[in-house]
Amino acid sequence: MDLLFSNDRQGHYPESWYAATALDAQEHPPLQGEVRADVCIVGAGFTGLSAALHMAQAGLDVVVLEAHRMGFGASGRNGGQLGSGQRVDQLSLEGLIGAADARKYWDLGEEAKDLVRALVAKHGIDCQLRDGVAWCGSRPGDVAHLHEYAEHMATHYDYDMEVMDAEAFRALCPSPDYCGGVLDMGAAHLHPLRLAQGLAQAAIGAGARVFERSHVSSVDEGAECVVHSAQGSVRAGHVVYAGNGYLGSLQPKVARRVMPINNFIVATEPLGARVAEVLTRDVAVADSRHVVNYFRLSPDGRLLFGGGENYSYRFPQDIRAKVRAPMLEIFPSLRDVRLDYAWGGTLGITMKRLPLLERLRPNVLAAAGYSGHGVGTAVHAGRLLAEVVKGSSAGFDAMAALPTPPFPGGPSMRTPLLKLAMTWFALRDRLGI
Repeated sequence: MDLLFSNDRQGHYPESWYAATALDAQEHPPLQGEVRADVCIVGAGFTGLSAALHMAQAGLDVVVLEAHRMGFGASGRNGGQLGSGQRVDQLSLEGLIGAADARKYWDLGEEAKDLVRALVAKHGIDCQLRDGVAWCGSRPGDVAHLHEYAEHMATHYDYDMEVMDAEAFRALCPSPDYCGGVLDMGAAHLHPLRLAQGLAQAAIGAGARVFERSHVSSVDEGAECVVHSAQGSVRAGHVVYAGNGYLGSLQPKVARRVMPINNFIVATEPLGARVAEVLTRDVAVADSRHVVNYFRLSPDGRLLFGGGENYSYRFPQDIRAKVRAPMLEIFPSLRDVRLDYAWGGTLGITMKRLPLLERLRPNVLAAAGYSGHGVGTAVHAGRLLAEVVKGSSAGFDAMAALPTPPFPGGPSMRTPLLKLAMTWFALRDRLGI
């Protein structure tokens, strides 16, 4: 089996709290023989499923090929935060591309949030959508930056966030580590695997054909494309690469600019009355560390805590131990709490942490590299991909204009260089620099 999938049992969802509480999703057979379609989508995560839904609703004949199960990858394993704007904050984005263009991308990010909310409502997706994401800092300088950012957003974007000093933030999140932050009630959190499964059901209901356990081995790109899997092939006028961190080396142009990394989450036992040691409101939290810690409460009162990364195609042998260390740094009172679930997922990042949307050929498209901001951005990218195939490319072209340079040294050097950089950033976090 490809190393990219060596941590998972093909055809099954990896064990996680999300998988244990997923919707009862129908399994779909592998692709057999040759089929034809208007569009073949490689990957059934948020991007591929949203693209399939919007294309099928427009009357296109769509086939989706998924190596495992729908929502199997990062779409079904992430922290579940539906963030505002882009992965890069607006001050940084303004410095990178200018204030006018940064405003355009803020609006596109807000459009992405609105799209997720609209799809959840329209299709009745029971994904436990709740408002509120807080950002916090462990050092006064980080908190000051967050407060300045909130003021900037209110002044220049007419977007309000609640500013919290140390006392106010600890009333929300009683961790001794944090000394203030901001609360964005325009952002949200949700059950990501249920969202993916709901999008899949909606796409299939609209006429899309989904084949699971159909790992794509190669694609012949041309005026008519042929997508090959082990037991069949798809001939299609358009191909969409939507595998993100699981795309591997299937498309070298994407591989040069999107790097897979692994992130890890644990779910504690139900905390009961002890949830007040973690959060006093049903919001999600992310901190200002370079290797971000993020967490929220599940509806049954578990702490879902994400922390730690690695940069190979293999997960650590003991994910619980890897995540327990940062969890106890934030919540030392939970030392006696059992960790019922521990899992990891592979996401795609870019050098600038901005998404990669690209037209590789007139009829070959790709979207990837959401860099931890994919709940909204990937669903939105799916709709933009559909619009391109239908003949309208304004939104896609705008996102494609974002700078996404290749990693230095290409695919062979990107992992060791990033590992070296992230080791340095993790050391800075520990030293409080």
